[in-house]
Amino acid sequence: MTAEFDSFEELIDSITPDVYENLKRAVELGRWPDGSRLRPGQLELSLQALIVYEAKHLPEHERSGFVERPQKPERCG
Repeated sequence: MTAEFDSFEELIDSITPDVYENLKRAVELGRWPDGSRLRPGQLELSLQALIVYEAKHLPEHERSGFVERPQKPERCG
């Protein structure tokens, strides 16, 4: 059974936390859970989906690629 979506946004809204974790793992390993390799187009779309999902559902510090920048020390008067 294949789900059909009218837009990329509908697809993102349908992603559950479990699906997100599986998709993230697939991107990290370059393989689907069944062991088959992600094709370049699948990798690209999966990355886009992860970025949009994270922007909608995760705080900035939990998103992929987040780099915490040290705060600048306050200057003395």
